[in-house]
Amino acid sequence: MGEAGHAAPLAALARQQIGVTTSYDPGYRQLPYPGGDVPLHTGVCSDVLVRAFRGLRLDLQQAVHEDMKKAFGQYPRKWGLRRPDPNIDHRRVLNLMTYFQRRGWSLARNRQGGGFHAGDVVAWDLGGGLMHIGIISDRRTPEGTPLVIHNIGRGAQEEDILFCYQIIGHYRPRLDSRR
Repeated sequence: MGEAGHAAPLAALARQQIGVTTSYDPGYRQLPYPGGDVPLHTGVCSDVLVRAFRGLRLDLQQAVHEDMKKAFGQYPRKWGLRRPDPNIDHRRVLNLMTYFQRRGWSLARNRQGGGFHAGDVVAWDLGGGLMHIGIISDRRTPEGTPLVIHNIGRGAQEEDILFCYQIIGHYRPRLDSRR
């Protein structure tokens, strides 16, 4: 599935979580592998991505874990880990950013609404060491700013937050280019 082929489905798969994922829980949990997930009613921002990508047959839990096993030194050392952990690695924004970058999905960051397409992934620095990630919707504000589907603490939402925080990553997944 090429660039144009994933966009609307990825946004639609993320949107399906609205009203279903109604809370936020960053706690560490033992997860089955592959295909593990926290309970559907909860999760963090990265879980929105994990669930949406699974609908397109990319299990980020497995993909990130396998990539980390191959290239652990390329991933952030922020958590003091000595080896990959399939229970949590795919739920960390910085790890997802590294994985997307390693896949060649990175785009230049900009403050132009037109540069973002439905299905793109955007990461932000919220300040205080907190990172956030979400999926660009196929819907826009009346002014033309793309909405974002994300979970920042109130469950999955579709909101006008694209330019509310410092953008630190912009990615356009190409699912036919997985290594």
